[in-house]
Amino acid sequence: MKKRMSELGEKERMMTLDALYTAASSLTGRDAMKDFLRDLLTDSERIMLGRRIMIARLLLSGATRRAIAERMSVGLDTVQRIEKWLSDQMPGYEKAIAEMERAYEKRAQKFENDARFAALKRKYPLHFLLFKDPFTKRHLPK
Repeated sequence: MKKRMSELGEKERMMTLDALYTAASSLTGRDAMKDFLRDLLTDSERIMLGRRIMIARLLLSGATRRAIAERMSVGLDTVQRIEKWLSDQMPGYEKAIAEMERAYEKRAQKFENDARFAALKRKYPLHFLLFKDPFTKRHLPK
């Protein structure tokens, strides 16, 4: 049976949110979070949340409201609402985006390192016959 948020008592509301936060915080890794959100939310809810994060990221990078609205195909009201959330001293967005930026940098660095290793492997293929592949941790094929 569906319950509206206004029908929940404060204690029940806190218990419900605690269950969500505890479940989400107990996950480690991108794949675990991806599976959790895929099972928990509909496709449209995931897209909506992702777009909000992208808009917040653009706002924090200094893009104008109008440019964001045009780029993301959203109304100015949506951009303003997210901007209000960012300015309301609620650090959730900012922390998440800062962590996301670090994850993107780490991913780009790993990609760059992988590309360098692949280039070395192509240039000196015989040098790698005796060593384990650092990505699969097994000996490279002969």
